[in-house]
Amino acid sequence: MILNVALNPVLILGLGPLPPLGIAGSAAATLSAELVTLGALIVHLHRRGSLLVFRPSEWRLLAPDLGIIRTLTFKGLPMAFQMMVVSLAAATMLSLVNAYGSATTAAYGAVSQIWTYVQMPAMALGAAVSSMAAQNVGAGRMDRVEEVARKGVLIAALGTTVLVTVLYLAEPYVLRAFLPGDSPATPIAVQASRIVLWGFIPFGMAFIFNGVIRATGVVWPPLLAMVIALWVVRIPFANLLQPSLGVEAIWWSFPVGAVVMVLLAAGYFQFGNWRKARLLPEAVQGEAADTGLATPVKEGEAAR
Repeated sequence: MILNVALNPVLILGLGPLPPLGIAGSAAATLSAELVTLGALIVHLHRRGSLLVFRPSEWRLLAPDLGIIRTLTFKGLPMAFQMMVVSLAAATMLSLVNAYGSATTAAYGAVSQIWTYVQMPAMALGAAVSSMAAQNVGAGRMDRVEEVARKGVLIAALGTTVLVTVLYLAEPYVLRAFLPGDSPATPIAVQASRIVLWGFIPFGMAFIFNGVIRATGVVWPPLLAMVIALWVVRIPFANLLQPSLGVEAIWWSFPVGAVVMVLLAAGYFQFGNWRKARLLPEAVQGEAADTGLATPVKEGEAAR
């Protein structure tokens, strides 16, 4: 980071013998800093004799495995679609907000910053739960996967509730970091957050359920649940109820969509067939075991 900061003015302004690159200099500075960091890290690992260093006898492991590549491609596509679904839904909601004028748009922009921080703990917890679930799936300990899911949902619900409660009480003061106290957007932002914030509790719980489900390689049902929650429930809800509720229809569509999402996620977690799914075909897993990349663990051995 220090090297990146130091190179930015040098390359942007063209200090010394270097030509001025303008905005492209910022990109060049980031690339140069990353390359230098990577080189230094490789040298450091070699000097320490780290286990992370590839030795000549292990270079064969770099050969592409078509089975793994195929699995990563087909499992990764729904994740890419999910980002598209979320981005398009966010753009659609913004267009609905913009119709109510600049004050509402400013309010939405301010509270969106706060909502981003509310989501972060649940998203981080979901990633951690997914990793823990994947490890126990590989070990054949589905009982531990169930336990990870239960505790993850509980922690997400309690943690998000505490965070939302604090923000709910301190909302007017937090908003001053983004809006002037006398701004006409401030009361709109306060009202929006008081409605929307509580929806992040079911959102966080849904993120845990989906993280555990994806750990087994099941990726399409979580995507379908998100499509239903955003495009079948949230956006139509906001559109249909605007004539009677006005802009509050947009705010209420967030918690309504989140509740639908957690119900779908919990329903599939409870009754779906994700427990029988596997991330890689058995043939690929067997090849990985033969090369030393994976060691199958039986349930009894995992218990010991």
